[in-house]
Amino acid sequence: MKNQLLHTPDGVRDIYSAECARKLVLQDRMHEVFASCGYEDIQTPTFEFFDIFNKERGSVASREMYKFFDRDGNTLVLRPDITPSVARAAAKYFEDTDMPTRLCYMGNTYINNSSYQGRLKEVTQLGCELIGDSSVEADAEMIAMVIQCMKKAGLTDFQVQIGEVNYFDGIVEAAGIDEETETELRTLIEEKNYFGVEELLAKLSIDEKIKKSLLGMSELFGDEDVLAKAKTNTDNEVALKAVERLEKLYEVLKMYKLEKHVSFELDMLGKYKYYTGIIFRAYTYGTGDAIVTGGRYDNLMGQFGKEAASIGFAIVMNRLMLALSSQKIEVELPNKAEVIYYDDTSLKEAIEKACDMREQGVKVKLIKKNA
Repeated sequence: MKNQLLHTPDGVRDIYSAECARKLVLQDRMHEVFASCGYEDIQTPTFEFFDIFNKERGSVASREMYKFFDRDGNTLVLRPDITPSVARAAAKYFEDTDMPTRLCYMGNTYINNSSYQGRLKEVTQLGCELIGDSSVEADAEMIAMVIQCMKKAGLTDFQVQIGEVNYFDGIVEAAGIDEETETELRTLIEEKNYFGVEELLAKLSIDEKIKKSLLGMSELFGDEDVLAKAKTNTDNEVALKAVERLEKLYEVLKMYKLEKHVSFELDMLGKYKYYTGIIFRAYTYGTGDAIVTGGRYDNLMGQFGKEAASIGFAIVMNRLMLALSSQKIEVELPNKAEVIYYDDTSLKEAIEKACDMREQGVKVKLIKKNA
């Protein structure tokens, strides 16, 4: 029993010594980027009411949340996603604010993934939310910050892939299919299962032009040239406006001189249903998952009582650290503590010396000599 208590539950792990030091250094670097762009810190509770993350909000599926009850019988959950928490808090504390609100955060999220997925169930996320700005310039600011964070971490070979959910939404709305079929189609496209997409579309009685547009999404990835291709793939007005926004976004990113780190992926739809426009992910070598995820969620704030167009992103720290380790990119750590050994006769002298050194900013640890 004692040995069993030394182990952590499935999906969580201890982080200590050098690894923990690297994580703290990286978190400080990310926060420096946030602060340099005028983002202010916010902390939200580790657990909240279940309704903050319910199905209507478009967050994580209920079955993947850790749920429990308080003394009054209210259903609570460990937060699976920080964006809805920040949206709730912003709607409460910045209700009368007309100017855009820039908030940043750091915290752990908890998702009860199936064991076979091999993912951690507790991860640390650092992120930003820009609330009250619907502009393309706000989209570009977010992506520029993601790229700056990746560079600050020490990565040089990475890519931010950008999509626009309105491209798919416009086409599928014109198809007039039911919600269940749309959800299945969305999942197949997001998973890039285009054999499944073809089979599903073959069963539907919809316009052949729409079928062709949906199937054509599998080829809409790559550099800026893919945007012109996306326009020829459909004549849907909503979808075309989505592409035009991406074109404007790319022009602004060129002003930041960051276009080499950007590519487009029109079949990226995201697992969160609250996304309403641009969506993006950052990838690099050494991890199969995105190390950054983000997007625009213009309708989420309204569900908490404040109508405000918003956009944000989250950096998943364990994935970032895995990528750095895989690419053998060293994270420079602070100097280790100096050691002062003492015995019973030199204790007073050792303490005085340690205090003096610490006042000068030197790390010192006192170790008693073996008798």
